[in-house]
Amino acid sequence: MKRLFIGGLCASALVMTGCAQNEPSQPTAVAEAVQQQLSSGIEFANFDTTVRPQDDFYSYVNGTWLKTSEIPADRTSSGAFYDLREKARDDVKVIVEDLAAKPNLKAGSDEQKVGDLYRSFMDTDKVNQLGLAPLKPELATIDAIDSKAGVVAYFAHSQTIGAGTPLAFYINVDAKDSERYATHIWQAGLSLPDRDYYFNDEARFVKLREGFLAHMEKMFTLAGVANPAESAKTVMAIETELAKGHWTRVESRDSEKRYNKYQTAELSKLASHIDWAAYLKTIGGDSQSDIIINQPSYIETLDKVVANTSVSDWKTYLTWNLLTAYSGMLSQEFDSENFEFFARQLNGQEQQKERWKRGVALVSDNLGEVVGKVYVDKHFPAEAKARMKELVENLRKAYAVSIDQLEWMSPETKVKAKEKLAAFTPKIGYPDQWEDYSALTIESDDLVGNVMRSATLAHTKDLEKLGGPIRRYEWHMTPQTVNAYYSPVMNEIVFPAAILQPPFFNMNADDAVNYGGIGAVIGHEMGHGFDDQGSRYDKDGNLKNWWTESDLQAFQKRGSALVAQYDGYQVFDDLHVNGKLTLGENIGDLSGATIAYKAYKMSLEGKPAPIIDDLSGDQRFFIGWGQIWRGKYKEQALRNRVATDPHSPSHFRANGPLSNMTEFYSSFDVKEGDAMYLPAEKRVKIW
Repeated sequence: MKRLFIGGLCASALVMTGCAQNEPSQPTAVAEAVQQQLSSGIEFANFDTTVRPQDDFYSYVNGTWLKTSEIPADRTSSGAFYDLREKARDDVKVIVEDLAAKPNLKAGSDEQKVGDLYRSFMDTDKVNQLGLAPLKPELATIDAIDSKAGVVAYFAHSQTIGAGTPLAFYINVDAKDSERYATHIWQAGLSLPDRDYYFNDEARFVKLREGFLAHMEKMFTLAGVANPAESAKTVMAIETELAKGHWTRVESRDSEKRYNKYQTAELSKLASHIDWAAYLKTIGGDSQSDIIINQPSYIETLDKVVANTSVSDWKTYLTWNLLTAYSGMLSQEFDSENFEFFARQLNGQEQQKERWKRGVALVSDNLGEVVGKVYVDKHFPAEAKARMKELVENLRKAYAVSIDQLEWMSPETKVKAKEKLAAFTPKIGYPDQWEDYSALTIESDDLVGNVMRSATLAHTKDLEKLGGPIRRYEWHMTPQTVNAYYSPVMNEIVFPAAILQPPFFNMNADDAVNYGGIGAVIGHEMGHGFDDQGSRYDKDGNLKNWWTESDLQAFQKRGSALVAQYDGYQVFDDLHVNGKLTLGENIGDLSGATIAYKAYKMSLEGKPAPIIDDLSGDQRFFIGWGQIWRGKYKEQALRNRVATDPHSPSHFRANGPLSNMTEFYSSFDVKEGDAMYLPAEKRVKIW
């Protein structure tokens, strides 16, 4: 079960995750358009030439698609990332269903586990017959709790079986000693997307809270819990109190403020009503003398909630967390009710995904590298990996040149920056060492048990890291994942195989579009090593300042200008982008586009770029950039993203960096008065 924690401590990811037609009347023109796509990698059919690129480049490149495409009823978004994820899922479906259809697979083999896990999810007759029965042993355990120590111990146990808890315990590299693993705790315990959902008095949030209460009441009713309405109010009251102590997402981005190391023997001074001995023994952290608490003031809040909440009310809360975590694996009535609130009401999703889609996702989540091995063999040619290695090194060279050319950075800091750049470890396609699932038992008629055992094994494997060497071979995304990430504590950039496809990477397209696509993605992930948080880590992954004071001030001044720029982007009449929340990703996007452009120009070695489809090389580069951000969202889903996602919406990810790049102005003749225009003194250049 792969887990990727959000936040500069662990990783910065690139993203937060046919129909019939009439016969064409102009077959020759269509054939020519197809040939254009093959030669340039540009999707001309998506263009809207009624929009001037100088005013809205994103809509110029993607406007016809935006007008004519529809978000599938079982999704809340669509676009380049999301459509490629659908393709990857379809590819994985073939792999999974092929294994599931094979008879007499060797018991305990990886193939048997994939097939039986999928079968256990797809056997709806069995799932419906069992109803709530698979959870009854855990529900009985909760019911037997008779003390606050028992409550706190169950916080720990709940996490080990994949259910919610007010404390998110995890193992990661110690940010100030990158050669050791440390235990960490992150704030948790909320069902709604963010703390503000519990307090905001706008009508939309009031309605969501009412819907959440109604949903919990229905779930408790289905589970046969006495006084379901009161039980729902109890959970809401506890979560609201927890939310009061949660740091905002902007506060939780701060790597330095999050690094708070405590001796485990002294945790009672921070929170005296939490039985830390019971918690750490159950979670497996009792062997460690210290622990890193990311949000200490939240722990103080939790301490008060533990003290002021009865054991009976905590049992209601724990019951809710178990029900909501496993509702999608219970009988139809639980599954449907979970969908109605969390998917339909909260995010605007119109219909539940077909069961096979969810089954394939379940297998990828729990046996991802088993599937990944087959996926790589079928869908990731060796030449693609070789080409990616070349592109990564070209981007690295361009970044070094860019650092040398920075006017605002001193020679002393430039040396440190280039040392860090040289130390980047790129991982491309798939891991060199695959995950071992031999200890996992999967049974074809035990869906809930399968998922619980998978969660427990993942937790056990995390604990095994303590005291051992850093596992630099480990990946936190599977090969079939359409995404990429940078880890500051490992100083590594990771590109799974599935993202290395059009429109991001096209082996048959010209270099300009590939540099604008996957080149910018590479540059984006490199950029996270030098964003407002990643820049705090040195070449070895330690949270250690390597900047002169004047250089740091100059860097922060540029970051503040970027915050102000993105704060001005309007998503809806009543909603703007949060420039502080998205700063790291916006620096990544700006750096990605800037460095990829420089790398593309360097690749020409002084020769003129060819004109293809009446477009210059520079124009094709920027079009390649614009088309990878193609995307549209359900309104509810987009509002949730703006509140919680450190990435800006697609429109601004495409246009924002270009408004700061003088090279874009000359490529598309952008002048004062055009909507994309920024005065030279307001254009932000960081790297």
